[in-house]
Amino acid sequence: MSTNEQLLNAVTEPLRVTVAGHTNTGKTSLLRTLTRDARFGEVSGRPGTTRHVEAARLLVNGKVLLELYDTPGIEEPIDLLALLTEQAGNAGNEDGRTRIRRFLDSAPAKERYDQEAKVLRQLIKSDAAFYVLDARDPVLAKHRDELEILRLCGVPLLPLLNFVADPAAREDEWRDALAGLGLHAIVRFDTVTPTQDGERLLYSKLANLLDAHSATLNALMASHAEDARQRHHSALMLIADLLIGVAALQQRVSSLDAAVLDKASATLNERVREREQACVERLLSLYRFYPDDLESAALPLVEGRWQQDLFDPYTLQTMGLKVGSGAAAGAAAGVGVDLMVGGITLGAAAAVGALLGGGLQTLRHYGSSLMGMISGEKVLRIDDNILRALAARQCQLLKALEARGHAAQHKIIAAGAADTIFEGQRLPAPLRQAQANPDWASAKPSFDFEDRRQQALDELVEILASRQPSPAQST
Repeated sequence: MSTNEQLLNAVTEPLRVTVAGHTNTGKTSLLRTLTRDARFGEVSGRPGTTRHVEAARLLVNGKVLLELYDTPGIEEPIDLLALLTEQAGNAGNEDGRTRIRRFLDSAPAKERYDQEAKVLRQLIKSDAAFYVLDARDPVLAKHRDELEILRLCGVPLLPLLNFVADPAAREDEWRDALAGLGLHAIVRFDTVTPTQDGERLLYSKLANLLDAHSATLNALMASHAEDARQRHHSALMLIADLLIGVAALQQRVSSLDAAVLDKASATLNERVREREQACVERLLSLYRFYPDDLESAALPLVEGRWQQDLFDPYTLQTMGLKVGSGAAAGAAAGVGVDLMVGGITLGAAAAVGALLGGGLQTLRHYGSSLMGMISGEKVLRIDDNILRALAARQCQLLKALEARGHAAQHKIIAAGAADTIFEGQRLPAPLRQAQANPDWASAKPSFDFEDRRQQALDELVEILASRQPSPAQST
């Protein structure tokens, strides 16, 4: 039995955690990030967006380990604390939970303070609470009163400093203020751009507060780490499968007529676009994002589609890549295909660029021996640098998805130029194998296709993994 299975067996009931705080501090955003659900609840700049308690459950192997409760914002803490003090009257030795229950049974809890009552009613039924703070806000009296009210419930509180990545964050001020209130266990967790180890640190600090629930939280952390590794490996498999399939693509042509080549290259390029689009959609789904979640110039996606065409010369130029080689390399830019005559690759510059440019001048530079091959088989395939560009921007997308929180509202992912994935003059061996096996473009096995293609796929995944490490490996 594995360590994680032992931890799971030790869990008898789920841990219940309330997410509390003032309005617009990012409580629902935290739930979206922890559940990896970009559609959980409603996130808005309007105050009081969440009006009811909403529950989210985190499961491991079908077993509920953690229940998270999103609550409305506390809007009038100063007046509410005054009311609680007034209701306590002469009962100076009365414990906080009794005071809270008396308030919940009173008329004000059903009228003026109905939102606050929802928070407190959930809190006294929970094992702990995340107290979410917007680190950009100044420390005010209302925050201190709010904390005093929550502490009356007798539930361990873990303050969570949100939006700490913002330059306007007042992290030091908040740490000093919370320490003055006796709250020294604090976690910094930016729900929009969470750090790679942010979630693990969050649960680790909660486990320190709740020793009796450490098995639950350790099982959750172990499961999430394993999920991250598997998700990353699955993503690399998708990218590798795309590259193998595209490298194997070929388009036969009957002649070197410019119109025939133009039509064939357009058909081949569209097949690549369709495959890339399918890979993008699968990556988004794997990381539980939606097509309209991503859009940027650096990651050129609009509603899940690439804004900058892979075969556009400018796109390749920004990646430092050129299509083809030889005398007519400039004329071939954007075509993205190689011409194979009699099984020999002449390159887009040698044939396609020249022919589509309106003549055979460049082709004639190769001499009569080359012209003699033209009567042989003619096949178009994808240029090596198109494959390099394809690998670079799919890995760029993967990197962005793994760094993006599910609470992010903006559609722009800040990412630099795509890193080069395959360096050197030659493509990796698995892609060269795919170029020599056109049947690998299909997912239908034939003869020894399945084993050889799978072997090449596995090898390519290892190559990609060495250049695109998993977030779980870097924590």
